[in-house]
Amino acid sequence: MLLFVGLGNPGPKYAGNRHNIGFMAIDQIAADHGFPPFKPRFQAEVSEGRFGSDRAILLKPMTFMNLSGQSVGEAMRYYKLTPADVIVFHDELDLAPGKLRVKQGGGHAGHNGLRSIHQHIGADYGRVRLGVGHPGHKDKVASYVLNDFAKAEQGWLDDMMRGISDGAPALARGDTSKFQNAVALRVNPPRSGTGNQGGAKAPKTAPEAPKAASKAPAPVKPEPTTEDTRTPLQKLADKFR
Repeated sequence: MLLFVGLGNPGPKYAGNRHNIGFMAIDQIAADHGFPPFKPRFQAEVSEGRFGSDRAILLKPMTFMNLSGQSVGEAMRYYKLTPADVIVFHDELDLAPGKLRVKQGGGHAGHNGLRSIHQHIGADYGRVRLGVGHPGHKDKVASYVLNDFAKAEQGWLDDMMRGISDGAPALARGDTSKFQNAVALRVNPPRSGTGNQGGAKAPKTAPEAPKAASKAPAPVKPEPTTEDTRTPLQKLADKFR
């Protein structure tokens, strides 16, 4: 059994924030895989269900981001889980929008939700890092993550959420490669091939220029000859002139 945790802040004010992408992922999984409605428990909203034979718990802490570890710790202890059974979905500034990486253990990199979870269960839990991009300067980070995704971002965001949902059963089985492939197929689907059977269409070649017809050399006309009407004496005299 695994505990899937989505990080975010409660309430409609924050629902569309970049910081709430973890909540969005959990909601998509619940909707697509027939999990029952979320119920309040462990200072969170919780839903229990299955991916085939694999049981999973979906959890969204309602403590606000900075205290997320309280909720995660309570749920982990109740279900007698270890940190290795916990997978946290969270926004990641160091990944480009639409990129996703799975990581086991490590630091919190200044993320307040992860920092709180570190304090309550240690660092040996899994993470699904959901790229939202970086505003370019650390002073802009707080306002950036607490603002909604732009309309222009809705395309890749929707693709990422659907990919996460597609790959959730694989993630529950511990197959992180298949999970990441499922996301990649949604975010960057392969282009359909075109052209001849068995390969791409061969590029067109420029038509050959018609060859110039070879011209036969013009016939040389013989110079006209004139009849010599001189007398033998005149011919002899002309030689000595």
